[in-house]
Amino acid sequence: MGRVVRLPRVNPVHPSPPLSRLLELCADAVQAVRAGRSLTDVLAGVQPAARPGTQALAFAVLRRLGAATAARAVLAPRNPPPVVDALLVCALALLWPDDSPPYPDHTLVDQAVTAARHKVPAAAGFINAVLRRFLRERAAVVAQAEQQPEGAWNHPAWWIQKVRHDWPADWQALLDEAQRRPPMTLRVNARRSSREAYLQQLQAAGIAADPVEGPGLEHALVLRQPCPVDRLPGFAQGLVSVQDLSAQRAAPLLLQDWAGGLPAGAHVLDACAAPGGKTAHLLELAELDLLALDTDAGRLARVDDGLRRLGLQARTRAADARQVSQWWDGRPFDAILLDAPCSASGIVRRHPDIRWLRRADDIQALARIQAELLDALWPLLKPGGRLVYATCSLFKDEGIRQIDAFLQRHSLAPGVIAPLSPGHLLPLPDNAKHPPSASLADGFYYALLQRPAAASD
Repeated sequence: MGRVVRLPRVNPVHPSPPLSRLLELCADAVQAVRAGRSLTDVLAGVQPAARPGTQALAFAVLRRLGAATAARAVLAPRNPPPVVDALLVCALALLWPDDSPPYPDHTLVDQAVTAARHKVPAAAGFINAVLRRFLRERAAVVAQAEQQPEGAWNHPAWWIQKVRHDWPADWQALLDEAQRRPPMTLRVNARRSSREAYLQQLQAAGIAADPVEGPGLEHALVLRQPCPVDRLPGFAQGLVSVQDLSAQRAAPLLLQDWAGGLPAGAHVLDACAAPGGKTAHLLELAELDLLALDTDAGRLARVDDGLRRLGLQARTRAADARQVSQWWDGRPFDAILLDAPCSASGIVRRHPDIRWLRRADDIQALARIQAELLDALWPLLKPGGRLVYATCSLFKDEGIRQIDAFLQRHSLAPGVIAPLSPGHLLPLPDNAKHPPSASLADGFYYALLQRPAAASD
């Protein structure tokens, strides 16, 4: 299950720090994630020159944190201080058997010891001894570590059990897929270009990309190799956005195949809008009177920034969508997008810290919020209006079970779920039911709910 760590390019103006310093920063990041901080927040505080290298190492380590933690327990059964443990597991994860190791073993050990001398001088000899023992006994230690579920699958035990319960035929493939590097996928701004025209611009810039076919993916491209957004032609001018393929399904699902046509200037709500990718996609596809809500004013600012870059307009407001009386003006909506807060278990390959930040009881707490949002927003739809419920989750408690419970609470027939609903989109390479190959796409759940024309609930 080894994965290659691709080292960041060296910027001649701001060269990356030495590996020992990156290992220190990586250990700080791992320690912070273990304490409950998101990696995104941690990386925001890292100096720009060190950020790419720190992120590359942290991603690699967090994808192997279960195995490295289990190996550390074999090699050093007594728990060392957290700062020492974090540095050890970083080095062990990067020394894990790999067809293309990121660094020579001796270099990594030497730099880890150098980092220890700077960070925790008293532990340098201990770290050196543990890492050298690991190299001598690597095969045996790896085998022992992988006897534990967390060591074998690099996810918390409760997460493994939940995926296995929800997807008994696919659980191993889903956990394997979470270890892979995701592709970089783009959405061409339909108001400013076409996919074919933008492909030509990419080709002229020396960037290889391919169109992706599938429902709602008429403007989707996948890059053969990821690249910084500032290399994308016209990115600053709003020609294109970075967005996963599954996320690109939301706006077309809400807007396409509307019986009788979508009203001009339709009144639409994006109930949990930040960071704004789906908000922008809706506005790229149709002329809408759109209100974008989010509880986090800071994240809502990112929605405004994105809309400005793309040349789009919407009203944005910081509010909890459940507190309807605090933000609703009484005008019913033609359509509502509810991209509900969730475990994010379907995007863990893009955010490998998520698996270590979540706790088992988070799922039911999130499911309660999702149910409250559905119950609060459903009455705001016009008769005949539609609501798309979306989560970037693999867990059925946040998907099909949530919607089944909603239908029962409101005494609604299963026919309220429109035939266009794709249901769970699983990131499996052989998932042909919902093209394209889902190895290109994150794990999502979608349900398209159509309010009866004579709505009474």
